[in-house]
This record gives sequence, C-alpha cells and structure tokens, in this order.
Amino acid sequence: MGRAWLGRGRRAFRLLQRSLLLLKLTAVVAAGLLFCEFLIYYLVIFRCRWPEVEAPGQGQEPPPVLRAMFLADTHLLGEVQGHWLDRLRREWQMERAFQTALWLLQPEVVFILGDIFDEGKWSSPQAWADDVRRFQKVFRHPAHVQLKVVAGNHDIGFHYWMSSYKVKRFEKAFGSERLFSWKGVNFVMVNSVAMEGDGCNICAAAEAELLEVSRRLNCSREVPGSGLCGVGQWLPPSAPVLLQHYPLYRASDANCSGPDAAPPEERTVPFRERYDALSQEASQKLLWWLQPRLVLSGHTHSACEVLHGVGTPELSVPSFSWRNRNNPSFVMASLTSQDFALSKCFLPREDTVLATYCGVAGLLAVLLLAPGERLASLFLSGWNTLRTHRAW
Repeated sequence: MGRAWLGRGRRAFRLLQRSLLLLKLTAVVAAGLLFCEFLIYYLVIFRCRWPEVEAPGQGQEPPPVLRAMFLADTHLLGEVQGHWLDRLRREWQMERAFQTALWLLQPEVVFILGDIFDEGKWSSPQAWADDVRRFQKVFRHPAHVQLKVVAGNHDIGFHYWMSSYKVKRFEKAFGSERLFSWKGVNFVMVNSVAMEGDGCNICAAAEAELLEVSRRLNCSREVPGSGLCGVGQWLPPSAPVLLQHYPLYRASDANCSGPDAAPPEERTVPFRERYDALSQEASQKLLWWLQPRLVLSGHTHSACEVLHGVGTPELSVPSFSWRNRNNPSFVMASLTSQDFALSKCFLPREDTVLATYCGVAGLLAVLLLAPGERLASLFLSGWNTLRTHRAW
C-alpha cells in the first residue's frame, strides 16, 4: 500500500517537474522572440532625436521646421535570387524598424533614395506587382505622412538595361514627381540612372525636365511678374535639396569615416564613373543647374560626407537593410527654407540579435540538461547513503 502511494507520488512529482520545465522553456523562447523581434527596435530607436536648427535672431519669428527621414537601398528581394527565408527575415527587420521609427519619431515626410527592389531591373509584370505589394506592406504609413521614392539602378536597370517600359512602370507605382515643396523647402528628385549624357531618349527627357525645374527655381528668386518667368505657380525662394540614387562624382571613399563608412580595405578602391557614381560632367550639370544647398544619395550602402564645388555638402545614406550591412541606419533632417540640421539614427545591429538568440539557445540547453544532472546527483547521494548504512 505504502509503495503504491510512493510510486504515484513520484509520478506526480515527475509530471510536475516536466510541466515546470515546459513552462520555463516556453517563457524563455517567448521572451527571446519578444525582445529580438519587437522590443529591441523600440529600445534602440528611442535614443534617436531630431536635430535642432539654429534659432533665428532676436525679434525674428522662427520659420516652420520640416522633419524628414531619408532611407536608401532597401533591396526587397525578388523571386529569382531571393530565398524565401532570407526575404522573410530582411523584410521583417525593415518593417519593424520603419514602423517603430514612424511611431516614435513622427516624421512628416520620408524619402527612399533608390534601389527599393533588388530585381526590378529584370522582374516580370507579375513579379513586379508582387514586389510593389510587399513594399506597400513593409513601408505602410499614415495618410498625414508623405512617402517619396527615387529610382535606382536595381529598380529600372543600369543605363543600358533601362527602358521606357521600366521607367513608366516605376513611375506608375511611385509617381513621376521631380519637384516637391513643403514648408518652404524645395526638394528635387532626380532619376540619376538617366544622367548618362549620351543623348538617349530617356536621358534627353530627364535633362529637359531638370532644365524646366532649374528655370522654376531661378524664377522663385526673382520678383513675381518680372523677367521671363511670367505668371504661374511660384516656388518658395529657397535653394533646393537634391535627392538621387547615385552619388555625385568622387574618386573613392578614401576620405569617408565613421562606424557606418565602407570597410577600410574598400575605401581606396577607385569609383567608376556612371557605375559607382555619376560622371564628372553630369555632376557639374546638376550642381550648376540646380545650385542645391544639400545633396543626399544612396547606392554605395555606406555613409560618406563630401563637399562639392564651393562647399555644397553631400551625404551618402547607408543601406536600411541587414542584407547589405550589419549596422543599418537612416538620416533625420530638420529643415527650414534657409537652414538644415542632420543627424543619424542607427537600427539594431544584426550581430546583437544573433548573439541574443545564441544566449537564449544556451539558456534552453541549461534548462534541459539541469534536471537530468540533479536526478543523477540525487541517485548517487542515495546510493552512497545506502552503502554507508549497510557497512554500518
């Protein structure tokens, strides 16, 4: 009778042990997933702050400030080269980062500086439609937030792969706007792939559009009704911010620095004109025609700050995706009609997330092995006690 009762008690104790172990394992896994897939984005992006523009002089009314976010090179994977698991992982990372940034930082406008897709240069109509649908899911935004996209070489192809069909397909999905003004700030969005300078139909049309934008910007600096500008919709009298995918010409990244610059062994590799950066001729045209006060570009996947001509600053925006770098980031800008201030917001590092998952796996292993070790210890202790008793 006593032995039966003792056996039932042991079975109940073992069942309780297993239930507690399962509960602990579930709690550890859930905590790891919650931290790595949700909380870490809030903890990291919460530290980012909008930069402050210089205050106006005493007695002057402060101008309205526009808060803008700049991303680059999201490279949503396609059906040809994108493994489903890799695609799921990268898109989830960018979706959580983007949605968290929208919720915490409340930007008014977001610009993506090209290469939003990885295979837009050759994707079929069906694959393109699927890519656009996934983009709209990842980068969904409230109606009061503007989202503007610039074409990159992976979206419409390099110059000799580019076609009118691909350009129109891109513009149908994301708009063909070249000039955007808000709160007294002018933005010029350039199809830099078309700045080849060889007179192709697409290139000629792109340059004609930019010349018209240049004319309108020049007219904004004149007195309304004077000169050859005539009557029309006038732009704010403010030097524009130039946005494009390719960076303006520079010899290399040799003078770039910072935690998100190119690796040291890559910085001295010479840039190829019309491939890694715009040609010198195209760069001079853009600077002369538009006279921008700031240039933002992508393409290199790494950060770099360059001064052009008489001191026009250019900032290359790093990639937003873990697929291209371990420490992705985006740029935050506070802009007025006459001034601007920039800061960078880093996203969670991929190696931090992987290390956290390794720690979770180690903790699971400890929890799984510990019960067995405790039982073995109890068995050996009991056996030694029995032997001692018998010897006595």
